[in-house]
Amino acid sequence: MITSVSHDSPASSHTSFNAGYIWLISICAAMGGLLFGYDWVVIGGAKPFFEPHFQITDPAISGWANSCALIGCFFGAMLTGTLSGRMGRKYLLMISALIFVATSLGNALADNFTLFIAWRMIGGLAIGLASNLSPMYIAEIAPASMRGRLVSLNQLTIVVGVLLAQLINWLVVKDLPDGSTVEMIRGSWYGQTAWRWMFGITAVPSAFFVLATFLVPESPRWLVGKGRNGEARKVLEKIGGGAYAEEAMSDILQSVHAEKDQKNVSIRELFSPALRPALVLGIVLAVFQQWCGINVIFNYAEEIFRSAGYSLSSVLQNIAWTGSVNLAFTFVALGTVDRMGRRPLMVTGSIGLAFIYAALGWCYFSHVTGLPVLLLVLAAIACYAMSLAPVTWVVISEIFPNRVRGQAMSVAVMALWAACFILTYTFPILNKVLGASGTFWLYAAICAAGAIFIWIKLPETKGKSLEQIENDWK
Repeated sequence: MITSVSHDSPASSHTSFNAGYIWLISICAAMGGLLFGYDWVVIGGAKPFFEPHFQITDPAISGWANSCALIGCFFGAMLTGTLSGRMGRKYLLMISALIFVATSLGNALADNFTLFIAWRMIGGLAIGLASNLSPMYIAEIAPASMRGRLVSLNQLTIVVGVLLAQLINWLVVKDLPDGSTVEMIRGSWYGQTAWRWMFGITAVPSAFFVLATFLVPESPRWLVGKGRNGEARKVLEKIGGGAYAEEAMSDILQSVHAEKDQKNVSIRELFSPALRPALVLGIVLAVFQQWCGINVIFNYAEEIFRSAGYSLSSVLQNIAWTGSVNLAFTFVALGTVDRMGRRPLMVTGSIGLAFIYAALGWCYFSHVTGLPVLLLVLAAIACYAMSLAPVTWVVISEIFPNRVRGQAMSVAVMALWAACFILTYTFPILNKVLGASGTFWLYAAICAAGAIFIWIKLPETKGKSLEQIENDWK
């Protein structure tokens, strides 16, 4: 069915798109985000159970167990730039889906800590691939007027994956008796088997993701870059009809012909004066999305809520609340990113997080526990979900020129995962040295600095085609 959608460019005279088809292939591609969200957050709920099983007591080893997947994420993002240019977006998405299937079962069946870590790192490889490919692919098939919403759909599926992991974690262990000690957990079903189900169940949506990749076409922009213009035209015609395909092909061909072929792009060229401003912006935004501190709430929610006076069973229920709020406010982002624009949302979110973290730090400093801490945590997640979480992915998927998008996004996402590793690994150390109050005050200062940078450096990109954004940089 063809549905009317207002469109600015490149087909300014064309106002109808096959919205059903566009949303279908975007949802299929965004399933990588769902698995990314689930696999990334499931570790937080499983932590109180696999740690007694593997007899982990050292905070540094605990931090390594929580953050080791990020090593795989880093290398997955690094490989994406080269492999997506050679193989295309579609088949690399399929490979990431197959890795998700294998690693979810591998983690569930691991019989020693070394094997558990190895499977987590390989799973991180799939996360690194999917986190790069899904928003890139959606940005390249989406009409300009819908691109913000469609790329934000990737964040929505990440959030659904996060919530799914939190709910499953809670349902698996909701009958755990209050006051259970580490020794009691280690010898019980919870310490021996429950956490394995948390990881293993990921194989089910992973298998659906494998099937979904058969439904998506290859990116028309990648096809044009490889000289397969006829195939690219067919994809664009299915998206918006003949007139849209003609105008979109004209813009894409002009962009591709103006530059060297993508296979000749070098890392040195990415840092050339012409490309450096966009690359630096993408790297800083990717790092800031992590160093704003929100992911410590997802990965160390158990410690945060326990230090606020909650029992373990209440902690897991509170974690499920955080996922519900995350999901609800991601819908706010979907409704505003193409209306309000990228820059206002990111500035507002950064300032909001700075104030919320300052208040959280005060609560821990003043020994305020219980409901106030929970409400501030939920407020922080709401603020992040409607701003930095989805909009960062939108911006880094659209600010780079067509011929270098794969490599440039790869560099930005590598920086994101490196920053996430540093954040995740250092939180137990910071929490011990600075205390919870000092740690959250540090995150507040980072958010304030991020708001200033975004206000000064981030151009508005809403309503512009990828080719128009590329010309603006020139």
